[in-house]
Amino acid sequence: MLTRRHMLQAGAGGGLILGASALLPAWAKSAAAGNKGIFELAGTEFDLSIGHSAVEIGGRAGHAITTNGTLPGPLIRFREGDQVTLRVRNMLEEDTSIHWHGLLVPFEMDGVPGVSFPGIRPGETFTYQFAVPQSGTYWYHSHSGLQEQMGHYGPLIIDPVGKSPVSSDREYVLVLSDWSFLHAHKLFAKLKKNNEVYNFQQRTAQDLMRDAKANGLGPTLADRAMWGWMRMTPTDIADVTGAAYTYLINGHATADNWTAIFNVGERVRLRIINASAMTIFNFRIPGLPMTVVAADGLYVQPVETDEFQIGVAETYDVIVTPTKARAFALVAESIDRSGQAVATLAPEIGLVATAPLLRERPLLTHKDMGMAMDHGAMAGMDDGAMAGMDHDAG
Repeated sequence: MLTRRHMLQAGAGGGLILGASALLPAWAKSAAAGNKGIFELAGTEFDLSIGHSAVEIGGRAGHAITTNGTLPGPLIRFREGDQVTLRVRNMLEEDTSIHWHGLLVPFEMDGVPGVSFPGIRPGETFTYQFAVPQSGTYWYHSHSGLQEQMGHYGPLIIDPVGKSPVSSDREYVLVLSDWSFLHAHKLFAKLKKNNEVYNFQQRTAQDLMRDAKANGLGPTLADRAMWGWMRMTPTDIADVTGAAYTYLINGHATADNWTAIFNVGERVRLRIINASAMTIFNFRIPGLPMTVVAADGLYVQPVETDEFQIGVAETYDVIVTPTKARAFALVAESIDRSGQAVATLAPEIGLVATAPLLRERPLLTHKDMGMAMDHGAMAGMDDGAMAGMDHDAG
């Protein structure tokens, strides 16, 4: 929990609440703050410190657990096959850890407390050392408590030994995440008491009348009855929604207008990482096709698309080639359509892409829930069969 001591620690050495630009590593800053593309060189030794920080997101103050004082954490970049050393210092008053998501490391370096190592105690430093036979876009995050939800995550790039099979003139890392100004433990406690507490998109009487008009009253009531027997709702797309989350791109809310710049005709590589704790996103750039060239760090046969869905912890690399000098919206929309993060891809600083309206919320079907059957079959089920259904499943 955020205490007076934590606030004093976070504010030591500077202002108590750091602005969004001040609390960002170079790779995550907007073009207006000097980010013209990611060109960091690979290294072999890294020093990381995990601690508390006061942050400002979208003009609001909050509390985060950060790596080297930034949200997201610093970009870790090294070369395939190199022996790397990462010293992680725990400045918290609780155990912490770092898991290298997707990396083929020795088990004792995997960073999962209670499984591969005991964790990093308060005030202690743990040294990770490994060399990996892989390249691509990955990320790192805490495996301790709810620290990942509170900001303990960052991007990781492994450059190939030889020439990259994907050429580009400029590249950016886009870390998508879900941020809550409510403390993570309070958010979790609310979910434990009522798993629908953040679902404000449930069906209403107006939906009932509309469905009855379209499908008939009998089938509509039977459909509602089936969902009632299952103790489920077709709008249960996400446990935590935009009612609690502010969705971020590189630590920026939509209002911050994070911007990446390009020159017309350039091949721009976007390394997209879903570092959310709970949220599945649909990512698109309206008016600009994307060519997917890698998924979860592995190169794939290039495929062009206008949109893709990116699950929690997944990564995709895409190439875009803007042919017009205009601003494009980088849109990460939550799967339940309750919110989105929007950034700008533009030929110059100062432009703001138009954020699209949220699309209509999706609805689950009985087939989605493994309960595909006609209403006659439901009517024929006896009370014993219904009583035998596991209402706690899912």
